[in-house]
Amino acid sequence: FLYFPETHGISFRIQISVNELLDTDVLLKLLFHLPVNYPSTLPDISVNSDQLTRAQCMDVKDKLLEQAKKHLSEPMVHDLILWVQQHLKDVIKQSAAVCNEKTTSSKGTEDGIWMLLLHLDHMRAKAKYVKTVEKWASNLRLTGRLMFMGKIILILLQGDRSSIKEYLILQKTSKVDVDSSGKKCKEKMMSVLCETEVQSQHKRFQTFEIKEYSTLEELQKEFETAGLTTLFSEFVPPLFK
Repeated sequence: FLYFPETHGISFRIQISVNELLDTDVLLKLLFHLPVNYPSTLPDISVNSDQLTRAQCMDVKDKLLEQAKKHLSEPMVHDLILWVQQHLKDVIKQSAAVCNEKTTSSKGTEDGIWMLLLHLDHMRAKAKYVKTVEKWASNLRLTGRLMFMGKIILILLQGDRSSIKEYLILQKTSKVDVDSSGKKCKEKMMSVLCETEVQSQHKRFQTFEIKEYSTLEELQKEFETAGLTTLFSEFVPPLFK
């Protein structure tokens, strides 16, 4: 259960198990962010599930938002949860049909702007590492932020999906840092927190910048300014636990 002060409304996670598909349970993780003026404003919803593809999760989310519009100005979270339990199967069937159409028509899914959020454990040779990340971002025409806050190091990138994929390969296979004895080494302590298509409510970063933040609030503001409040609340606070 996540709680934010009145200015941000509240966010909470709900896990539900839907027993409909091929007789297996699908565990859905739903994150609702209710703005201050909810329910006259729609909640932000994010959907995750290990049993579904990212595209299916996006479809479930889109359908939930469609339902939410029908309940505008009345409390709706409970109704939305009931709805998804009853209709998950139909959404996924539709999703599979659309998915097949997409793959047959050109490379459909590779288009669009994608976003990547990485967490690095440490940088021993910080200056060299930062230069390398800057160079890759520039070569691949990626925008975003390299963010330092205390011991936390995050890389947030936006750009073509193929460039994002290429960046990940570089980050994993190049000798970007040095080990404790000063020898060049590959990045082994990186985790991909999120890789997703940029939505209309996200703002595009125009440049790639390196920034240091002295408080978690400052870091949160950076995400909020970019329309990425949900991304922040889902992935960043757990890093400080």
